[in-house]
Amino acid sequence: MRRRGVTVILGALITALLAAGVMVAPMPYVVLKPGPTVDTLGTENGTEVIQVTKGETSKSAGQLRLTTVNVQSQVELVWAIRGWLSDSDAVVPRELIYPPDRSEQQVQEQNAQEWKASQTSAETVALRELGYPVRVYVRKVTSGGAAEGVLQVDDIITAVDGTPITDPGQITETIRAKPAGTTLTVAYERAGKAGTAQITSKADAKDGTPRIGIEIDTKQPHPFEIEIDLDKIGGPSAGLMFALGIIDKMRPEDLTGGKIIAGTGTIDDDGKVGPIGGIPQKLVGAQKAGAQLFLVPKDNCAEALRNARSGLPMAEVATVDDALTALKTFTAGGTPKPCSAS
Repeated sequence: MRRRGVTVILGALITALLAAGVMVAPMPYVVLKPGPTVDTLGTENGTEVIQVTKGETSKSAGQLRLTTVNVQSQVELVWAIRGWLSDSDAVVPRELIYPPDRSEQQVQEQNAQEWKASQTSAETVALRELGYPVRVYVRKVTSGGAAEGVLQVDDIITAVDGTPITDPGQITETIRAKPAGTTLTVAYERAGKAGTAQITSKADAKDGTPRIGIEIDTKQPHPFEIEIDLDKIGGPSAGLMFALGIIDKMRPEDLTGGKIIAGTGTIDDDGKVGPIGGIPQKLVGAQKAGAQLFLVPKDNCAEALRNARSGLPMAEVATVDDALTALKTFTAGGTPKPCSAS
């Protein structure tokens, strides 16, 4: 073989090897893919997702499915190309999912913490909807404080100067809204009996802030125990569907009407539904699971509309009450409030 021919073959071989190296070289991207969906009313690996003890539960004919996103963290060029060409996957900069100042393990640990927090908030919201409100109670009475001899540990504070109390912050705000030395009317419950007391606030010795001398906390008394057994998914985005699942299990009526409902969204203790990431992938996952309606956080609606899936209607929700209204409307044959781009 002539020297020139050998050179051409070697050049082609080197080029091919370099191209192969580029194709398998790690890239600074991750690929978001539709993840599994889970019926919060059903079982996972043979165990009920939402477990209720010491209380009666009901069975639903339909499903309430939370949706997830899988993250492919190690991406080579070949996978990036496939992602860019896919109508269900998304290729995004790695730093959006794994910030440079945190390791993958740290991100996973944070996701696990948010997952647990979402379950706690979901339980709080569901119990309130079921008639078990959050109560603000006296955890400690400060010696020498204004409330000493008037309020007692475990008293439930129901109102201050006519303002109903449902959150600890309300007590602080109401007291500080008036100067020290103001006499406040505090309504409370003690051992199930209602009472009122007149308490004159005192100025804090350090900063002059008006105080009545109590430490407070919250509790939500209820006769049963709730546990969510699903720990292989991270992040806060299942909060809404967990709240709906608990409500459905604890109420006699079937919220689903025998239909498959999917959705996503964070939830806080006040029942507000917050936006999440991965809407396009979650819509794909919901469609594959046979969902007949998808509950979309209001702030995700514009993105959801850009990625709408044929045959999968979407309902806009900003609160858990919105979600319950959407379910009631849909199962009755109506059209829930649709997503809007604004």
